[in-house]
Amino acid sequence: MAEANTARNVHPWNGLTVPAAGVFTLDPAHADVTFAVRYLMVTQIKGRFGDVRATLTVGEDPTASHVEVVVGTASLATGEDDRDERLRSPDFFDVAHHPELTFRSTRIAHVEGNEFVLAGDLTIRGATRPVEFRASFDGVGFDPWGAQVVGLSARTEIDRESWGLTWNRALETGGVLIGKTVVLEIDAEFTRPAQPDTPGRS
Repeated sequence: MAEANTARNVHPWNGLTVPAAGVFTLDPAHADVTFAVRYLMVTQIKGRFGDVRATLTVGEDPTASHVEVVVGTASLATGEDDRDERLRSPDFFDVAHHPELTFRSTRIAHVEGNEFVLAGDLTIRGATRPVEFRASFDGVGFDPWGAQVVGLSARTEIDRESWGLTWNRALETGGVLIGKTVVLEIDAEFTRPAQPDTPGRS
């Protein structure tokens, strides 16, 4: 039964083995959403968001798929409490008035192999702008209890000032305290429950 279920829930597409159409939910224990920005012109601040929710609706043709992501902005962490509080303040994410940032895909295009372009609308501080992620489909499998698992990763660079995150300070030595370009990276695992003919957890 398990073999039949596995065969029914994947199919070949452009040299890839992809999941059958259906809805997958982000596994928060296997999700990493990070950001990095230049600091003092010579180094980087890196951080991550701990509160991430997402739904992936897969089409029979993967380019017809759709993803929606919601991130709790207060969950950001850079490893320094004072800096995190500043990033949560009205100077940056203003989490009191904008507790979430969202991404909703509008287009998925195949590049080659397991590489795709994931385009969509990114909303931060109430402002919505189009972005494109360079994305990769990292494979599909099944966990020991029959749930189907899909791995995805994506990366993009944005100009934070386009979303109203404009605070900065000039340095006496030239340049500015914080860079404008922010690198966003996502590594995520999506799952859907075992089908009825798949043995469940014992």
